[in-house]
Amino acid sequence: MIYEHPLAYLLGIEGTALLRAFTGEHDRDFVEARIAEIRRLLDDESLAGAGVDVDRVSTVDGYRVWAGTYDRPGNAAFDIDAPLVGGIVGALPVGVALDAACGTGRYAESLARLGHRVVGVDSSPDMLDRARARVPGGEFLVGDLNRLPVGDGQVDLVVCALALTHVRDLGPVVAEFARVLRPGGHLVISDVHPEAVARGSVPPLRGPDGRPGRVESYRHLVGDYLRAALAAGLQLRGCQEPRLPARERPPAPAGAVGPWELWPWCLADLVPEAARAANADVPAMVVWHFQSPAT
Repeated sequence: MIYEHPLAYLLGIEGTALLRAFTGEHDRDFVEARIAEIRRLLDDESLAGAGVDVDRVSTVDGYRVWAGTYDRPGNAAFDIDAPLVGGIVGALPVGVALDAACGTGRYAESLARLGHRVVGVDSSPDMLDRARARVPGGEFLVGDLNRLPVGDGQVDLVVCALALTHVRDLGPVVAEFARVLRPGGHLVISDVHPEAVARGSVPPLRGPDGRPGRVESYRHLVGDYLRAALAAGLQLRGCQEPRLPARERPPAPAGAVGPWELWPWCLADLVPEAARAANADVPAMVVWHFQSPAT
């Protein structure tokens, strides 16, 4: 069980902004404004008793809830990783491609269009049903990233997008990716950046009973991915850390903030100046390109 309180989120934003000011990024007026704003937040009775208990939800249960809406427009993560992953994959030879944790087949579809023979693996049967409808020529299998239902050296490319934050230990999963790759094969990973996870970028949802939940997620340091890949014998070809585009937003009127227990980032509208400072130039995602040795 997770306990989430809007004040905890808001004070975390303020504290992060103040730490950045402490190292010289902002002036005295900014610091004094933050301290005054913290006092106002602490005096706001509407926030004082607003904490909620939030369930930890397994990926299978979480993606069962999301299956029908996952592909709707508006997912900023898709807009960030798709051009970067597409640019890497589009320059690679066509062959057999594994979409690991394929979900509804977002990347399986683009891989098929490039001419790859596509195999998709996911732990969510509900997501796989949508992937099969989306990519009729693909082969889609229920499976765990720790034990992929694919033979040794059977694929030329593995793509894994927005999934590894849901994995407790990267080592066994990346070793599985290396196992199924042919010599010279490529691995492309996109994931939520650990800086974003630390700021609350963990998928929220509401369960069938109406209770708020968070899909089980883990914060992996950037070096954790690299260490797991090197231990599996993979070679680094590239790493990118794209940022979210900056947004200028006015302060939210009282009572205008949305359902924060489902979308906690809307709370930032209450403290826009602190939010801009806390999140300035912070990476939203990390995109990796590794390769299996040719021999």
